[in-house]
Amino acid sequence: MKKLLAPLLLVLFSHCNEKAAPPAPVFPVPHERQIAWQQLEFYGFVHFNMNTFSDREWGFGDEKPEQFNPTALDARQWARIAKEAGMKGLIITAKHHDGFVLWPSAYTEHSVKNSPWRDGKGDLIREFVDACREYGLKVGIYYSPWDRNHPDYGKPEYITYMRNQLTELLTNYGEIFEVWFDGANGGTGWYGGANEERKVDKLTYYDWENTHALVRELQPNAMLFSDAGPDVRWVGNEHGFAYETTWSNLMRDSVYAGMPEYSEKWASGQENGTHWVPAESDVSIRPGWYYHAYEDHKVKTLPQLMEIFYKSIGRNSSLLINFPVDTRGLIHENDEEAILKMAAKIKEDFQTNLATEATISSSADRGYGYEANRVIDGEYETYWTLSDGAGPKANLELDFGKEASFNRLLLQEYTPLGQRVKAFTLEAEINGSWEKIASGNTVGYKRILRFPDVSTQKIRINFEDGKDIPVISELGIYYAPKLLLPPTIQREKSGLVSLLSPDEGLEIRYSLDGSEPSELYTHPLEIQEASTLKVMSFDPRTGENSDIFQKELDIAKAKWKTEDEKAIDENPSSYATLSSSKIQVNLGEAVTLTGFTYLPMQARYPSGHITEFVFRVSTDGKNWTEVASGEFANVVNSPIEQEIRFDGVSAKWIELEAIQTADGNPATLAEIGVLTR
Repeated sequence: MKKLLAPLLLVLFSHCNEKAAPPAPVFPVPHERQIAWQQLEFYGFVHFNMNTFSDREWGFGDEKPEQFNPTALDARQWARIAKEAGMKGLIITAKHHDGFVLWPSAYTEHSVKNSPWRDGKGDLIREFVDACREYGLKVGIYYSPWDRNHPDYGKPEYITYMRNQLTELLTNYGEIFEVWFDGANGGTGWYGGANEERKVDKLTYYDWENTHALVRELQPNAMLFSDAGPDVRWVGNEHGFAYETTWSNLMRDSVYAGMPEYSEKWASGQENGTHWVPAESDVSIRPGWYYHAYEDHKVKTLPQLMEIFYKSIGRNSSLLINFPVDTRGLIHENDEEAILKMAAKIKEDFQTNLATEATISSSADRGYGYEANRVIDGEYETYWTLSDGAGPKANLELDFGKEASFNRLLLQEYTPLGQRVKAFTLEAEINGSWEKIASGNTVGYKRILRFPDVSTQKIRINFEDGKDIPVISELGIYYAPKLLLPPTIQREKSGLVSLLSPDEGLEIRYSLDGSEPSELYTHPLEIQEASTLKVMSFDPRTGENSDIFQKELDIAKAKWKTEDEKAIDENPSSYATLSSSKIQVNLGEAVTLTGFTYLPMQARYPSGHITEFVFRVSTDGKNWTEVASGEFANVVNSPIEQEIRFDGVSAKWIELEAIQTADGNPATLAEIGVLTR
């Protein structure tokens, strides 16, 4: 009998220690290179090219190589800052829409090889790659398919040129982690002197199937970015925000780069998407993508950067933050200060995972290696899940053993088995009853919820709906210290400026001459003349103050008159529609102007963004003089306030004419302003 029992017990014991089979995947699922890319989470963009020196966002293509001449370029500075900020890689604009290239390409003369920089012997891509590798950063390449310089753009010959340049970039510089194709394609340009508009069929012209195949052959592990992927997709805006519901699944065959309706219909992904194409949120640390000295005081504040973090990485997206490298060839000091403050705050917010000290249990689990405590072991490859067929509903309960305070919930799905969760809630036990304190929709690779401070001993995460059983890799509970925000500035047409406190018990301090804020704000300010307003919040209880926020105010619009007052009401949420493609404004008195501003319509689904304009001035409202013309580049994807400057001129009347709008609809504008300094 003993001889029979021994092998039986051995078999039973071995079965008890075997791990149960994993759950069936929910398709689509990511490729290995997509899994590795998602785990990077945070990396940087470097916009540095001819536009840096022409002071444009989109160059026309008629620039000369002689214009490219940084005085103190140091790619190691870029890499150091990115590393200290917690970024895992950098992507550089090897060629933007103007066609100028940052390496000595054999296929064009529009290159650094014909610039004064490094006496024409420089290779900026090589310097960039070497710096990234020195600091342990991955290397990415941005290459614009559009080329406003090349004479063959729009013809089949250009595709050969493009692939030749891609071959140079993808064979001469080692491993590339992402190849970034912009969706802006076709339009007016220099085109070798033709000076004309060239439109291309964005779906077919680039023969993307074979272009992508070339990249795959040369860089098998590189992620391919565009609106349509095929590996990673654009998030659909340039604010850096993903969506409350963000699927990594995409109906990829229905999407192509540059399609007009992409942002509205496809950018958030689809629950029933056919391919795994996760989102990447891109945003610049300043209003513009390229460096402009007049934006030195417009670097995003810490609260703005943290909002971007939580709405990108915290919503199942990666985050790509851009540095507009300046004309020296350096990341500006203001940009460095801002990104390092962000890095420090992220570290502070997620310093201690309270969940690791809790006792965790589940309503049900698969057992045999898939128990609830797998979600707090710090290992992404392990996870908690249910038995096949159990359905999407389940919960995880945490008991901290004593009262704990927190205001963040972090969840991660094990995405190699697909994205599943469609709805979840967080409950806290308050006075013996369960109360809902937060809820979310999709989870994906990472989801972070923010909510007011909660103090309790027990919490419960309920998975309410999903495509199948939940498969949860990690769970985090954190207390993020509050961030002291600067006051909000509101200006009326009359010139009256109000400063609104972000919280009770705070003092507001300000200055109007560009100095450190020191004046105590007690009532609205009457500001008629151009001024530099600096503001901050001060907490007298702790002695701490917020970051300083600076706003350049120009002359008040109290005396201004125009046909539609919504264009000059100082309310960015309202907008005027120009029935005749023009707007004329009577300034009420003669003023010396040095430029004007145009704020595009700010609605969720805007139309009539002006892309080409003429600006005129008059002393009598009858005889007009043109003082500026051109384009508002990238205004659809980045509808920020546009500043156009010109030599000083006296005027009592101004006129903005829309020559062309992005969608062909009547021109709209949220606000028009003038510059007098």
